[in-house]
Amino acid sequence: MTLRLLKASTLLIGTLLILSGCERDSYTTWSCKSDEQVKLSMILRKAQMESQDSKLNFCGSLGNQSYFDQHCQTQTTQSSAVFTPSSGKLVIKGQEFQCTVL
Repeated sequence: MTLRLLKASTLLIGTLLILSGCERDSYTTWSCKSDEQVKLSMILRKAQMESQDSKLNFCGSLGNQSYFDQHCQTQTTQSSAVFTPSSGKLVIKGQEFQCTVL
C-alpha cells in the first residue's frame, strides 16, 4: 500500500513539473503609426495591451474588434482603445493608428 502511494505521488509530482515547464509567456509585438507619423509600439500579452506609457486591460470583443481600457466600462464599446487585429487598425482615445505585427 505504501509503495503504491509513493509511486502515485512520484508520478503526480513528475507530471506537475513537466506541465509547469511547458508554460510560456506568449505575446505579440506590433509597430503602429498614425497619419501624422506618430509612432507607437504595442505588445499584446495575455489579457493586456502594453505601450510605452500605459497598460490597458482586455474588456471584450465584438465581432473582429477587441476593446481595451484601464478600467473596463459596462458598455464595452466605451473603452479607450479599439483594436482590429485582422486589419491592424488601432484607435486609442480617438487617434487612429495603422499597425503591423513584428
